[in-house]
Amino acid sequence: MLNCYVIAFILVFSPFIAISNASAGDADPRYRNCVEQCEESGCIGKRCFPNCKISADEVPVVGPPWGMVEPLYARWKKGHCKSNCQYYCMLNREKERELLNKDPEKYHGKWPFKRIYGIQDPASMVFSSLNLVMHFHGWMSFFTLIYNKLPLKARKRPYYEYASLWHIYGLLSLNSWFWSAIFHSRYCELIEKLDYFSAVALLGYSLILAILRSFNVKDEATRVMIPAPLISFVATHIMYLNFFKLDHEWNLKVCLSMTVGQLATWAIWGDFSHHPSRWKIRFVVLISGLAMCLQIYDFPPYEGLLDAQALRHAITVPLTYLWWSFIRDDATFLTSERLKNSKKSK
Repeated sequence: MLNCYVIAFILVFSPFIAISNASAGDADPRYRNCVEQCEESGCIGKRCFPNCKISADEVPVVGPPWGMVEPLYARWKKGHCKSNCQYYCMLNREKERELLNKDPEKYHGKWPFKRIYGIQDPASMVFSSLNLVMHFHGWMSFFTLIYNKLPLKARKRPYYEYASLWHIYGLLSLNSWFWSAIFHSRYCELIEKLDYFSAVALLGYSLILAILRSFNVKDEATRVMIPAPLISFVATHIMYLNFFKLDHEWNLKVCLSMTVGQLATWAIWGDFSHHPSRWKIRFVVLISGLAMCLQIYDFPPYEGLLDAQALRHAITVPLTYLWWSFIRDDATFLTSERLKNSKKSK
């Protein structure tokens, strides 16, 4: 019992540890000048990017408000141009810093990585894809268990009251890891926002689900009232990132805080519960807490490929399999309990 409380205590206070150097590299005047000149000329030294040149037919015609909107293809070319300019200006700046024996810096909240076949962060992209596959496998196995293997009520409704909540969790997980894989393939402001928004939505919902399941909330009205404040906060946070400022440091602290709340809730529940699969919860909480430390105590990528975030994504791959295993065990256990109670009532 004490171990769970110690873990929960550490996790609760870990987000308040100072997180420094969130994106110091993109504040460098030499880097900013390089990007601006590249976007204007389409070249960095002898390296030129054809996507930086917009033809006349792609320029919006002055007229009604809808006529001022740039064609989608032109917007894509500009985004691709900006991505290339940022990447190669970052490489040039890091080479200069290396000659001065200075440590790498983050640019736009990300470490400098080496591209492989055009993939900007190959290790995180691969592990994000594996997490996507594991969540799809876990969700489909849960779906098969609920509707094909366990007894059902009338109108094919499951005895397991949390089935619909886990289905939503599965969809949000697939969405989040999909955009994570796309984002790590090639940085783009729109995809970056979709990745951040999807992750925040998933973490917020996971915290709600942890509270509802650990406190065994079954009443529909209560299920609406409890998540309402957190849903409002998540929506406000997403609007802040989208319309005011894409603040990487603030978003990291918000995500860590929601992760801490979720893990602490499951840790306490797993300690007091007599669930037959509570050991899986304890293991997932412990390893997830250790993996979260990689997000807090970040370090530059080894050989420009493997950083703390990639390692965290790698750790979550087997944890995802174990997590969905617990969800299936929980469905089987509660269904059995409901059937026993229904027979006793008769």
